[in-house]
Amino acid sequence: MAPRSSPPPTEAPERIVDIDVGDEMRGSFLEYAYSVIYSRALPDARDGLKPVQRRILYQMAEMGLRPDRGHVKSARVVGEVMGRLHPHGDSAIYDALVRMAQPFSLRLPLIDGHGNFGSLDDGPAAMRYTECRLAAAAQTLTTSLHEDTVDYVANYDGRELEPAVLPAAVPMLLVNGASGIAVGMATNMAPHNLGEVCAAAKALLRKPRSTLEEVMGYLPGPDLPTGAQILGLDGIKDAYATGKGSFRMRAATRIEQVSARRKGIVITALPLGVGPEKIIEKVKELVVAKKIDGIRDIVDLTDGEHGLQLSIEIKNGFSPEAVRDKLFRLTPLEDSFNVNSVALVEGQPRTLGLLEMLRVFLDHRTEVITRRSEFRRTKALDRLHLVEGLLVATLNIDEVVAVIRASDDASAAKARLIVVFDLSEVQATHILDMPLRRLTKFSRIELESEQASLNETIAELSEILENPKVLKKLLISELDEAAAAFATPRRSVLLDGPISSAATSDSLEIPDEPCRIVLTSTGLLARTNDASAVGGEESSSATTAIRSVVSGSTRGAVAVITSKGRAHRVDITELPMTSTGNSVGGAPVKEYCSLDRGEKPVGLMPLASDESSESPATVPALATAHGVVKRLNQEDPPGKDIWEVISLKSGDRVIAATTARDDDELVFISSDAQLLHFRADLVRAQGRSAGGMAGMRLTTDAQVIFFGAVPSNDSSAVVVTVAGSLQQLDGTAASTVKVSDFAQFPAKGRATGGVRCQRLGKGEDALLLAWAGSGPPRAESGAGKSVDLPSDLRPRDASGDRLARPLGSIGGSL
Repeated sequence: MAPRSSPPPTEAPERIVDIDVGDEMRGSFLEYAYSVIYSRALPDARDGLKPVQRRILYQMAEMGLRPDRGHVKSARVVGEVMGRLHPHGDSAIYDALVRMAQPFSLRLPLIDGHGNFGSLDDGPAAMRYTECRLAAAAQTLTTSLHEDTVDYVANYDGRELEPAVLPAAVPMLLVNGASGIAVGMATNMAPHNLGEVCAAAKALLRKPRSTLEEVMGYLPGPDLPTGAQILGLDGIKDAYATGKGSFRMRAATRIEQVSARRKGIVITALPLGVGPEKIIEKVKELVVAKKIDGIRDIVDLTDGEHGLQLSIEIKNGFSPEAVRDKLFRLTPLEDSFNVNSVALVEGQPRTLGLLEMLRVFLDHRTEVITRRSEFRRTKALDRLHLVEGLLVATLNIDEVVAVIRASDDASAAKARLIVVFDLSEVQATHILDMPLRRLTKFSRIELESEQASLNETIAELSEILENPKVLKKLLISELDEAAAAFATPRRSVLLDGPISSAATSDSLEIPDEPCRIVLTSTGLLARTNDASAVGGEESSSATTAIRSVVSGSTRGAVAVITSKGRAHRVDITELPMTSTGNSVGGAPVKEYCSLDRGEKPVGLMPLASDESSESPATVPALATAHGVVKRLNQEDPPGKDIWEVISLKSGDRVIAATTARDDDELVFISSDAQLLHFRADLVRAQGRSAGGMAGMRLTTDAQVIFFGAVPSNDSSAVVVTVAGSLQQLDGTAASTVKVSDFAQFPAKGRATGGVRCQRLGKGEDALLLAWAGSGPPRAESGAGKSVDLPSDLRPRDASGDRLARPLGSIGGSL
């Protein structure tokens, strides 16, 4: 008989769930954002620690890695933290551990590292090669951790508990600062001096209604671990008041005789996050590129005894002060620090000012002391209860022994002791568990002494819990103890405003004098030695078409605005000198700016920090091909050579940049022969990251081909338009040109369509070129040759005159 085959296994039915992709993405993103914000990136305002830092310190405390114990392998600590508390990679844990051990990263290091923990220019050794233990300062965070001072929460797998916050004894958020990038928010807080922070906290505790100015009398500003100088007290005050602000960090330098025949610049402190190798590399790069003169050599003399020391030897005949000032502007020897004080308060991210940060800490510390005192009093009361029972037993030792001997078992003995001597169950149990040798006369003296000490301790703890003044006094004394133990002298010098120096130019032979910076229509940069040349007698004979002109100083800088909405900083002293005669020379913009493929210069912008630039009433303005207009507010340029000045939409580009006063007319000319102008004050100034606002309403397929500013009541202002066909190659199309009086064009509101500025003739479908401004206008061919324009003014909606040869560009004149 054939064996019966087994039936095939039953397949599990498919389970398909329909979900909305959008809902799923939103939910997943919110979960991710929540995890990053609350579990990784932002510190808690109470102890000033991120979760990974808190877990490292807690685990090291649990491992007994106190300052008086030996170091252990960093890999062991990382493994314990990762396995028990932190569900992320070992590299993230080790990076946080290393940072807490670096004296140049934290003002008060919390970990005592042994081995190569890195430098400003180099990373640390692998965790298997380094060792660590808690620094003495870390005890201000972990002391009394097991006295019910803070709440505990479950770890990532629910098997163990970890503290939700550490019982910090000092405002560590201010002392060490914090930095982190979350989803949709970031934090960046500067470190401060421990002694000053404790003094400010005590002042606010004594006088809760203290003003910011009063507290800043104790805490005037940050104190950087690297010891760099700090400029800009107004920015610091803004940061303390609102949680947002900025200040400049400048290297600490001195001029001294570095050799028998030469002086030099000795750098003894650098801005936060800047290493000496970065400075050396940048200085060498500038010298090779001939962007700075006068430097003979740079040597790193840093050692363990004298600390950081970079020596820059200056050539004979050059001023060390002038070279130093140039280095401040061209290298990271001067950098900015943008404060964004975001921290978690009661589980919510908040932007905090100085007073709020101190109040959050004081509230936390008050709660810690209250809970600690309650824990200690309860423990003392429990012990006192046992001591009182032992005293009863000691005074009645014979009766106690007799009761115990007459009892059948321990339970009976305990019950009889409770009845006979009026003891509690806990006291009776403790007496039965106690060795008989304790019930001596000497033990009685010890117990009476302990009873008195416990009563005194309970009274002190009760007073702390019941009297707020006593609690406040205790908090102040603990702040004093922490400051006395760990505070160090201030390292950073606070300076109200920039340090003056002898010169700011690359070449000391160039005097600091007013000048004009010129961008021609063919993309050449130059400067003139006469700031008043515009409109002067010499300017009438100039034939070069000028795209943009701004005022400045030879020791200042100017920004070149490009079609991609970027500003490129250019030192004016590097530009070639030109005359205001028949032809304006210059050098191509690409020699000073790193332009991408297809990126073109469209105008110049004076820098707000340049004292000799345009007056405060003049505001930079720019426009895009899609009709967007933007005026930039007078904020200091960022501490870098290239930055964004407008947020462009896809497919858009900047077509021009200019400067305009509030009463000037902003002029748009579109490819469909429409001209729009309106007062500049209709456009509010915006920051660098803003995208501007609607300037001109365009028809389909039309775009802005000119943007500029015309001074109000300028009788010499004209409009030049060139019409042709878009189907022909550039420079080959037959075209017509027309010059009209600007006064013929009525003003319209912002974001409107304007009025017609030229009638298109047969074979013409668009304006190819346009320009408006103070006359006389200049025109050039594609080869840069001057082309004469009609001298007669035509009506605003008339057609143009035939050109003898195609135009390549139109501009103003010097």
